[in-house]
Amino acid sequence: MDLKNSTAPVATTTIDKNLIDAPTDNIYEAISIIAKRANQINTDIKEELIEKLDEFATFNDSLEEVFENKEQIEVSKFYEKLPKPHALAVEEWLDGKIHHKNTADDISEEL
Repeated sequence: MDLKNSTAPVATTTIDKNLIDAPTDNIYEAISIIAKRANQINTDIKEELIEKLDEFATFNDSLEEVFENKEQIEVSKFYEKLPKPHALAVEEWLDGKIHHKNTADDISEEL
């Protein structure tokens, strides 16, 4: 996932309902798919952030000493400025980058 080149909005925007439910003809199914993808994106971002912050970790038994690491602060600021996972998921959905399959259709075909 390329977070730097994402065109997802950082602020809240209004999106036409018809654009959201066009691929599935069901707004609830579309929102469920988008929500699942947003959870996946959030997990990926969180793992990536933890991995990068672990590089700067200093293990210290003393709670009194607090060290400010400028690189760590810059990494944190970068991730704070990113679009939210749900905005990234909606962007992927509207761009047709999320592939979905309705398993209920497969079950009805087997009967």
